[in-house]
Amino acid sequence: MDLYEHQARELFKGYGIAVPDAAVVDHPREARHAAELLGGRVVVKAQVKTGGRGKAGGVKLAADPAAAEITARQILGMDIKGHTVRRVMLAQPVDIQDEFYVSYVLDRAAGTFLAIASAEGGMDIEEVAATRPEAVARIPVDPAEGVTEAKAAEIAAAAGLPPEAGDVLRRLWQVLVREDALLVEVNPLVRTVKGTVLALDGKVTIDDNAVFRQARWGETPDVPKAEGDPLEAAARARGLNYVKLDGEVGIIGNGAGLVMSTLDVVAGRGARPANFLDIGGGASAQVMADGLDVILSDPDVRAVLVNVFGGITACDAVAEGIVQALESVHLTKPLVVRLDGNNAARGRAVLDARAHPLVEQVTTMDGAAARAAQLATR
Repeated sequence: MDLYEHQARELFKGYGIAVPDAAVVDHPREARHAAELLGGRVVVKAQVKTGGRGKAGGVKLAADPAAAEITARQILGMDIKGHTVRRVMLAQPVDIQDEFYVSYVLDRAAGTFLAIASAEGGMDIEEVAATRPEAVARIPVDPAEGVTEAKAAEIAAAAGLPPEAGDVLRRLWQVLVREDALLVEVNPLVRTVKGTVLALDGKVTIDDNAVFRQARWGETPDVPKAEGDPLEAAARARGLNYVKLDGEVGIIGNGAGLVMSTLDVVAGRGARPANFLDIGGGASAQVMADGLDVILSDPDVRAVLVNVFGGITACDAVAEGIVQALESVHLTKPLVVRLDGNNAARGRAVLDARAHPLVEQVTTMDGAAARAAQLATR
């Protein structure tokens, strides 16, 4: 469960991390009043659970309360990557001297947590990591030890952060642990011209398995639950284990481990996965059809890869699900299918009999990933 920015800031403030004064409103007239209380000049920021708000026009500086009302009117109701802006946050602007990036994230592959930090915040950290990886420090954190004063100093030194960032690093770790978070991120963490360290923007992802302990961060009553990614909402409504990613190859598999491996193999072939979708170990033909329907609804998807190893889920049932989906969905994107294991031969025969011109079968996982990547990037 992702928190809104204003919720993350509220959380940080509760743990002693300094943030600029701010207010959250859902009407332009309220924005004028809030700006007056905040000193007049404010930054107006769309509150949606997605990135890229600034590039989409969802973050603007307003010079006075009247401008804040006008700006809020412009931003409220905007669509940002499928998310409707229903609230804006008005924050006091600060005079920035330096910008940094800090985060803690669960490293599932290593079975630990990872501190990621850089002296170059305020921009796309993925771009920095890709173009100048030496500018981004990645320090493993032992969950049993946590972030001690010494560990915080190690992270700060490795990333080139000022020593005073150590206190923020320790407090962010407390947020991660006590709030059952999988990700805690501040971008940017800034040092003002007066030497104050502030968290200007925050992102926190709570473990869905711990939501019952973190009920206070549930959806705001006047904000529809569909505020999240619409594809994820549609998948949840069908009981699918689906996560939207920023790529062009839609992926379906049976079993979380197989799906994660498929994502890696596709990435290794030069393409980006568009989603994670695990249809489970005993999926029916209907589940397969529902999964394809959701993935094919994603305009970013240019090819789909179905990678199934038949165990409890028989491959002929998966094939029947694909055929069923083709009866209700107009397939305009190539579909690569790899079936192996229980009833694989029968499954392949089912697809051969359907003989859809956009469906092709590849017998190996590597070969199927390579073909899907080729189709998606050509």
